[in-house]
Amino acid sequence: MASYDLVVIGTGPGGYVCAIRAAQLGMKVAVVEKNSTLGGTCLNIGCMPSKALLYSSELFEEAGHSFAKMGIKVSAPTLDLPALMNFKQQGIDGNVKGVEFLMKKNKIDVVMGTGKVLGTGKVEVTGADGKAQTLETKNIVIATGSDVAKLKGIEIDEKRIVSSTGALSLDKVPEKMIVVGAGVIGLELGSVWRRLGAEVTVVEFLDRILPGMDGEVAKQFQRMLEKQGMTFKLGAKVTGVDTSGKKLKAQIEPAAGGAAEALEADVILVAIGRVAYTEALGLKEAGVELDERGRVKIDHHFSSNVKGVYAIGDVVAGPMLAHKAEDEGVACAEILAGQAGHVNYDVIPGVVYTTPEVAAVGKTEEELKAAGVAYNVGKFPFTANGRSKVNQTTDGFVKILADAKTDRVLGVHIIGREAGEMIHEACVLMEFGGSAEDLARTCHAHPTRSEAVKEAAFAVAKRAIHM
Repeated sequence: MASYDLVVIGTGPGGYVCAIRAAQLGMKVAVVEKNSTLGGTCLNIGCMPSKALLYSSELFEEAGHSFAKMGIKVSAPTLDLPALMNFKQQGIDGNVKGVEFLMKKNKIDVVMGTGKVLGTGKVEVTGADGKAQTLETKNIVIATGSDVAKLKGIEIDEKRIVSSTGALSLDKVPEKMIVVGAGVIGLELGSVWRRLGAEVTVVEFLDRILPGMDGEVAKQFQRMLEKQGMTFKLGAKVTGVDTSGKKLKAQIEPAAGGAAEALEADVILVAIGRVAYTEALGLKEAGVELDERGRVKIDHHFSSNVKGVYAIGDVVAGPMLAHKAEDEGVACAEILAGQAGHVNYDVIPGVVYTTPEVAAVGKTEEELKAAGVAYNVGKFPFTANGRSKVNQTTDGFVKILADAKTDRVLGVHIIGREAGEMIHEACVLMEFGGSAEDLARTCHAHPTRSEAVKEAAFAVAKRAIHM
């Protein structure tokens, strides 16, 4: 029977990163994976394939609508969907192979099969052939991630009623698509199919898009998406879908109650969030405590109530983000090695990879108001940024929220091209407890979009230069 210092269940960004860090620290490590490929949701059916489709659909849109004004004459682009899907698959394969290579390089044993926690020190792995083996280990890390949240009474078949998984692999562009949920996943995948030719309607239960994001950003972003051709039905819910005809018929009712309307669609994407994946892990039998949302309860050292059983990533509380899982994986491995692993939950960026992108780190205005924190706001629009002007990509702005007393930066919100790349200087600044003044006095290369961040920092003290 194989014996290890650490067995990690799940090889998504949290699990494989935790395994690598533990191996670097001298532990004997095994990972358990129930799917046929490593990398979890993120690499196979999540972050990575969606970015491939977002990128190719963005270029498709640019070729069709923006090239001419730049003096680039091309005939109207035509879509080769199988080739586009192949482009996506090549990206997935490259990333998955990368993880396989890292497992070999770090001498980590990969055990394929479904893992089950038998309590302290034992993991049972059942292979596809039904044969089970038991791994003995000093420590177990549960990194099983999350699954698609289901909509009551609506059956996902991944052909016409799809989750994000099916929406990444449609074999033709739907004429009409309904997206249920105006969160990150719904808006990203909705925008992919909108660019490729679908008529997209987004139905959201709340009265706004992007719950949890800064309210002003969400409002502006909605206007931009509407300008691009997306339709929004806010404060509404899908109560049923008639699948009997050629077209799907969705029943849509106001969230507050009232008359229902029927909407036709070829494809309905259910994107109402994700839930922790803790089923079939034997956690109940092993005595591992879960919270009311089915997530593993952990202390500050990622430890469950069962000795030697830890958990990280989507399967515990906090934002369901790959990079949060990675940071927890590193911190958990370091704690197991007797070091001081730590995650700063106040500085975890979030990005919506649409065009333009939306990126945020730290507190929103709504959160600061609710907490009674006095703050100053510095805002700078991309319409006043030189690089954005010459590229004619001037949608959006940078907003910096700084403590009114200390000038410490508490939150940064960016909507604009490449916002996801620009957010990181704010993350580094906040990690060091920096002020808006620190940011404003840091020399930024000209001409770059990032100068808008510097200008927004100047604007906190009402001294922006270019507006």
